[in-house]
Amino acid sequence: MQATLIIQIIVSLILIILVTLQSKDSSLGTAFSSSTQSGFHTKRGPEKMIYLATIIFSVIFLILSFLNIAIWK
Repeated sequence: MQATLIIQIIVSLILIILVTLQSKDSSLGTAFSSSTQSGFHTKRGPEKMIYLATIIFSVIFLILSFLNIAIWK
């Protein structure tokens, strides 16, 4: 029981780091700017790896959350 909680804490810390490492161009300030760019671009290289790792770790976090709910019930 304790192992799943510790793993969830570690996954959440990794998830925080991955979200922080994502591109600064996608911040809230650029959403309201009047630039002529469309705002969309193709993710390549490390940016794509960070993006995919964020998705994977969020799914792992979600599964661990439901698992912890089931265990502690």
